[in-house]
Amino acid sequence: MGRVILFSILFRVLTAVFTQSYFQPDEYFQALEPAHKYVFGYGHLTWEWVSPQPLRSMLYPAVNIPMYWLLKVSSLDVYPSLVVAGPRVIHGLLAALTDVWVWKLSILVVSGCFLSLTSFFHSLSLSRSLSNSLETSLTTVALGYFPWDMASASSSLLDLCVVLYQFQRSLVFAALACAVRPTNAIIWVYMFTILFWRLKANTRLLVLTVRDCAIVGFVFILAVFAIDTWFYGRPTLTLFNFLRVNASPVSVFYGSSPWHYYLSQALPILCTTTLPFLLHGLWLVFREDGAKLRIMAGCVGWTVSVYSFVGHKEWRFLQPLLPMMHIIASRSIAQLVLRDAQAEHPKRASNTVSKMHQSLLRPRLLVSAFLSLSIPASMYVMFFHCTGQIKVMSFLRGTPADNSTTIGFLMPCHSTPWQAYLHRPDLAEPGKMWALGCEPPLGLQLPVKYRDQTDVFFESPISYIQAHFPAHVDPTFPPSPYPSSVPNVSFIQTLRTIEIQSGSWDLEWRHEWPRYIVCFGVLLEEPGILALFKEKGYNEVWKGGWEWEGDAKRRGGVRVWEYS
Repeated sequence: MGRVILFSILFRVLTAVFTQSYFQPDEYFQALEPAHKYVFGYGHLTWEWVSPQPLRSMLYPAVNIPMYWLLKVSSLDVYPSLVVAGPRVIHGLLAALTDVWVWKLSILVVSGCFLSLTSFFHSLSLSRSLSNSLETSLTTVALGYFPWDMASASSSLLDLCVVLYQFQRSLVFAALACAVRPTNAIIWVYMFTILFWRLKANTRLLVLTVRDCAIVGFVFILAVFAIDTWFYGRPTLTLFNFLRVNASPVSVFYGSSPWHYYLSQALPILCTTTLPFLLHGLWLVFREDGAKLRIMAGCVGWTVSVYSFVGHKEWRFLQPLLPMMHIIASRSIAQLVLRDAQAEHPKRASNTVSKMHQSLLRPRLLVSAFLSLSIPASMYVMFFHCTGQIKVMSFLRGTPADNSTTIGFLMPCHSTPWQAYLHRPDLAEPGKMWALGCEPPLGLQLPVKYRDQTDVFFESPISYIQAHFPAHVDPTFPPSPYPSSVPNVSFIQTLRTIEIQSGSWDLEWRHEWPRYIVCFGVLLEEPGILALFKEKGYNEVWKGGWEWEGDAKRRGGVRVWEYS
């Protein structure tokens, strides 16, 4: 056990520290930036944090606060690389919980730790500062404590105390997972409903478990309310706001997918080489196995079905199910390995232990080799995919720390990290470092017609620059007066007025020409942009990333142009 824990910790921490790629904006703007702003006093808060009814709780970003605080009080924050690496270590440690508890849960079912360690999607996402990753670890721990045999417990006081204590530990971690991401409750609605149904014959135990659910649920809701109210300075319950907004048309603003998205795209990407074993394992579970694996399989099916009814879908929303899918898949692997060994050596007295061991070893090697086919893909997404969006922050970190340094990001919103990776207090003044915004259609009756700042810019980049930038570059590079919108009450009222009057979604943003312009290479292919940059006196000084990767607006690599 000790070796498994140490290896998992070492593996996940190294993965977290040395990952070079960009995956999701939430990794930075919903975890690191709020914590960085809280400790150091500067950082970018997105609309989820500053809207009249905020959606995000400080609970998850607070995981990063101790590391930031330690760096600050020790004056080690003068080394930006430590500011970047410190939180990565924390999230690597948290990611290791998934591997360790999959291994512990496997003792109750079948071996699944190898699948967890070699998982492509875990390599991509688990060690990152994403709430889905911590949600996955907490869910796995809660499943490890889940009282699978609670219904068969005797009525003795000692047995009741043991199973209730086990259930309470599972309940606490499940509540933590729901506090981090409220949608995690979908998993536990199924798990606890099954548990209550199995306890229907034991009224005393059923009443006690329902009581514990009510108490723990109330305590955690009260705790989140207290944290939110303290952070925002007014009575706030982000759990409610999060669920309300995600059930509204606002969530579809960030993309909508067909009902079969999770079946046709997400599950194959999450499972990769594990998928054939998962499908075979599901068949075995419902043909042969007992309640434990059937409950897991049912939970996977229930959760995927519920999520499929929601318009906005992402792969990572299913990540908390991945440990259960690994365990079900490992049931298939165990059966295939044992069947091949028995087929090669039928029951004969002459068969030795050594021959049986050799028979088991060969199919294990074949299965391991097949599962390892995902490792090259894992290496690519960790070290080579979309690296320009991360490396550009290292370049910008080295720009002169004087009043003339201003930076503008003419790229889709949240395409790079921010102050958590830059750590430049001299650029914290409003307007000195800015990016295009993508605030959602808050308060609108017909959000489908809405166009955010990024949309307005990319409809005609040259027209946007001509309308929102001055005719000449000011060589003192003053801060931009209104580079993006602030989603406050005034912003919502403005959107409603535009909707009623069928006006333009251009909110008359005002930019000053910055000393450095950061963009994707594809922007330079837009009519007139390259000639305009050169005409204004800009020259390309840095380029990073692959030109072919990314969506249509993020191709061509990351470029930095400097006025000279």
